[in-house]
This record gives sequence, C-alpha cells and structure tokens, in this order.
Amino acid sequence: MPLPKNDLARPETADAGRKRIEWADRDMPVLRIIRERFAKEKPLKGLRMGACMHVTTETANLMRTLQAGGAEVALCASNPLSTQDDAAAALVRHYGISVFARRAEDTATFYRHLNQVLDTRPSITYDDGADLVSTIHRDRADLLPGLIASLEETTTGVIRLRAMAKDGALKIPVIAVNDADTKHLFDNRYGTGQSTLDGIVRATNGLMAGRNVVVAGYGWCGRGFATRARGLGANVIVTEVDPVKAIEALMDGFRVMPMAKAAREGDVFCTVTGDIHVLRAEHFKVMKDGAIVCNSGHFDVEIDLVALKRMSRTVKADVRPLVDGYTLRNGRTIFVLGQGRLVNLSCAEGHPASVMDMSFSIQALAAEWAATRRSRLEVKVHAVPAELDRQVATLKLRSMGVTIDRLTAEQRKYLASWEMGT
Repeated sequence: MPLPKNDLARPETADAGRKRIEWADRDMPVLRIIRERFAKEKPLKGLRMGACMHVTTETANLMRTLQAGGAEVALCASNPLSTQDDAAAALVRHYGISVFARRAEDTATFYRHLNQVLDTRPSITYDDGADLVSTIHRDRADLLPGLIASLEETTTGVIRLRAMAKDGALKIPVIAVNDADTKHLFDNRYGTGQSTLDGIVRATNGLMAGRNVVVAGYGWCGRGFATRARGLGANVIVTEVDPVKAIEALMDGFRVMPMAKAAREGDVFCTVTGDIHVLRAEHFKVMKDGAIVCNSGHFDVEIDLVALKRMSRTVKADVRPLVDGYTLRNGRTIFVLGQGRLVNLSCAEGHPASVMDMSFSIQALAAEWAATRRSRLEVKVHAVPAELDRQVATLKLRSMGVTIDRLTAEQRKYLASWEMGT
C-alpha cells in the first residue's frame, strides 16, 4: 500500500495560503538568494528532508528552498496550535511538498503525523523541539543508519539533545541551529519579543501601559519580550533562577524578585524558560482576580494547567477566542491564553518574516554543510560554523542597504600579532 502523502484540514484555502507565503517571501531576501543558488547547484539532490516545525508561511519558504536544492521534503507540525492551515494547503497544491498538519490536532494525530514524516525515511531531519530525534531514538531506530544529521531550531530542543549526548543516548550528529548568532540573537530576542506581545494583545485586546507584566526567564526570548513590554508602558518584573541573568535584568532596569512574590503583583504573566511548572499551584492561589497567564517557551508544560484545573470550581473555555477562564474556589478568575501553548503562534502569526529570514537561511546553509560531509560528521551536538553566520549576516546587511567597514592590512596584522605593546 502506498504511503499517504498529505493530511490537511482545509485544502480549499491553498490559494489564500499561497498569497501569504509570497507576502512573507518579500521580507526574506537572504533565503530567496540562497533558494536561487540552490535551484542552480542542487546541493541537496537525492536527499530526503523530514521536518517537524511550526507550519507557517515563513517555514513554507524554507521548505521551498530545500526543494529547490533538489531535496524531497515532508513536513509535520511541531505544535498543535501553530499550524496555519492555508499555508499547509498551499505547500501541497502549489509547491508539491508533502504536509501532515492540522491546526488544533489532538495528541494522537500529532504523533501519527510525526511518524508519517518518518515513514519517508529522511536523510536529514529538521526539529523544533527534538520530537523527531527523540521518536527516532525511542521507536524508530531502524532509521538511524540512513541519517546524515538533524538540525535543531529551539533552545528547548538543544537542551534535550545535549542531555541525550551527555547520557550517551545520542546516535546521530546534531547541529544546534538555535545557537547560531544570526538565529538566537535576533529570532529569539526580536522575533519572540514582538510576536509574544502581539499574541497577548490580539488575544485580550488589553492595554499594556501601566500593567505589571511578569516575565519568567531572562534568556534571549525573555529579555526581548521584557524590553518590548516596557516599550508599551508596562511595569516589568523579571523572575530568574540564574544569578548572572538576574543581575543583568536588574541592571537593564527591571525589577527582579522570586515568582512567589511576583505572583501577588502581576497582571500579566508570561513564561519563557523552556522548563516545567514555572507557574504552579502556590502561585495561582495568590494571583489577582483577572490575572492573565501565557507561555512563550515552546512546550505547554511551563504552566501547571492540571493543578490550575484541579483548583478551579469552574472552567469556561473561549471567553474570547483562545482565552479560557479558570475560576478558583476563592472566587478569583485566572485567564489562560492559547491553552498554555506558544502564545505568539496560537494567538498570533509567529515571528515576522524579516527575522525568520536569518534563522531559516542558517537552516538551509546548515543542511548543505551537513550534506557535503555526510559520514564525516561526529556523533555529537555540533555548533553552526562561524562562516555560515557571517555569510547570512553579510547578505542581510546588503539586502537592507547597509555597508560596514573593513579592516586595513595594518589592522589585520596588529590583531594577529603580539609583539607590539604599550
């Protein structure tokens, strides 16, 4: 029996999806340059790419680029609420790419889709949280001999993969795309910062000015969101477990305190840690009536929704679209956005295309880099080569009409020497 090629929720929206993909492509000039070169050189010819990522218009343009490079591509969703059904439909109808993704799919469907991508027996995998890699290692070990490498897009996924490597469980080379400078310094900070705020405002239509906004975690994503919330007039509180990041937040002008204290003061809470149960029962008990809670740290486990439901006398779904009201036994109501999943993708459209241009350009070049090495890659978590970062940054600056200085011969010699002192 032939394998199914697609599973879509709204195939009739393909034309609308194509328009949005083309709109995003206008703001992705670096990826477009790479796609044009790939179409000529075919560096991925004969390879199968299996991707578990957010199915958005920006991701669609990455899939198009991989296909232009000669690869056979299959895509499934990395998050049940991040899929844009029209983009998925357009990829199938207009670009001939296999897609297994439906917005709001249940857990069983999510894993069925993930395995349908793995059924294509990919040569290289793309992950947005290490679900493909963990499933391969746990349930599909037969695929390991045919895998060149896996590319990981998220902080959460890189943490999981490094844990696998430390335990000796990792069996394939992995490239930590998230750690590339042109990814985490821009995508995580400016992309997550803006899109998280966008998701909260779209979901609630609430004014940020004058509100106490609690940001759990001050990594690149947390500092991006904190800065943009302050820009709209919010009073920002940061909670942290890392003393260095806590000092940084303090010196950046934010209030810093434990969540136990912040829970009493906050009006809006957003978790961006990549950890589990950052907001839990003892915090819910003391929150204000009408407190808004959301997550922008990948998985939906950052907020202990099981405990919140157990503490509630009533739960009212969709008070507004993607806003659920949990009324506690003390009479206070806490509003959860996007079912605790990524608020920027469940309640908005995710990162702007112009910042994803760099992230997905790095993804495309990293795939080419891995493909040219194949059996020479050591089984470990690899950093993205610095020359790829410089290439993407140079192309991005050029597309923006920005030029920078170059070192003179004298300066290069000075920096490479040690003889000259004070």
